[in-house]
Amino acid sequence: MPKIRIQTVLALFVGAFCLLIAAVGGLYVYTSATAPLLHPDPQNVPSVTQSAPLPKWADAVQQGRQIVRAGLTEQNLPGLSVAVGVGGELVWAEGFGFADLETRETISPDTRFRIGTASTPLTSAAVGLLVEKGRLKLDDEIQTYVPEFPKKPWPVTLRQLMGHVAGVRNDGGDEGPLLSERCERPVEGLKGFADSSLRFEPGTQYRYSSYGWILVSAAVEAAADESFGRFMRAQIFEPLGMDSTRLDSAPEPNVGRATSYFPRFAGDPRYGPDLMRPVDYSCYAGSSAFLSTPSDMVRFAMAINSGKLLQPATVQLLQTSQRLAAGEETGYGLGWDLETATLAGKETHLVGHDGDSLGGMVASFMAFPEYGIVVSVISNISYADTYGLAVKIAEGFAAPGKGPAPR
Repeated sequence: MPKIRIQTVLALFVGAFCLLIAAVGGLYVYTSATAPLLHPDPQNVPSVTQSAPLPKWADAVQQGRQIVRAGLTEQNLPGLSVAVGVGGELVWAEGFGFADLETRETISPDTRFRIGTASTPLTSAAVGLLVEKGRLKLDDEIQTYVPEFPKKPWPVTLRQLMGHVAGVRNDGGDEGPLLSERCERPVEGLKGFADSSLRFEPGTQYRYSSYGWILVSAAVEAAADESFGRFMRAQIFEPLGMDSTRLDSAPEPNVGRATSYFPRFAGDPRYGPDLMRPVDYSCYAGSSAFLSTPSDMVRFAMAINSGKLLQPATVQLLQTSQRLAAGEETGYGLGWDLETATLAGKETHLVGHDGDSLGGMVASFMAFPEYGIVVSVISNISYADTYGLAVKIAEGFAAPGKGPAPR
């Protein structure tokens, strides 16, 4: 190719690249300039609570309110709901901001939200109940309970699926094909992934898979010999007083639940919200399909911690980090995330789970067993930093003199 032609091609390429950069930069500037500020003044964020906190928690609650109001403003979130439990008691529950931006309906502690992948520990508890009854065995191949799932080159066990080490592929965040499908039973969700190859030999890698927990949900339904939703309601939600927790049903009227939003640019709520596109989570079952409130999630975690729902040995089984074949710990149990955070000036163990919806965080709940503290924060927009807010709130309740003595 003649030298002058090469130079021309290179010039065109560079020009096109510069135009692309300019277009992206222009979109960024335009979006930043036109982003609506949903709560410009933190002190004017509307809030709803059902009762005043006990005097011993008043300072921690007031600090928590300031954290939430500042977080709403800084992240430009439509709304948030918060609940805190200490020593087995629900000590604070409050909703902030708007459940719906058009109607200006405010969030209350009873407003239900999509909790996304924070559904997983609820399903883990269902497995624990069935293990205690001898109706599920963690090291059985999944086909023992879900024969509809085709055999793979390697055996796939229930334990591996629960620990995200089974090699089953994930849904791709906001582009999962099952989001446009309707499923009456978890096993119907297998159509989205059952015929795909495993991504790796089970036990050799840790890779999060929402699809894997659809299989777990199908195993729960088979072992329980009743519908997955009915079993969850009768065995977990009703006994624990989780009256606001249920499977998301797309045709259900939007009464008593927050409208779901999605950032309109760059996966960042600061650039303003768009209505989340219509999605149907029914095929995801116990992987991502529950609606709940922070109060219900706190009740659940407190019941797990106290042995009210499961035997302590079962809780330990579910909340112990899995190990890969090479011996490396994954930092994830069987449906539970295991981490540390700084509370009262020291590194402290926490166990819980974040909830993603369409690829972005909407919910976090976490228990700090050493302090007897449980915190749950849920928003109605994806990509909210609910985790960071929950840790900050917990810190206020763990400060010296504000919480129970470390156990």
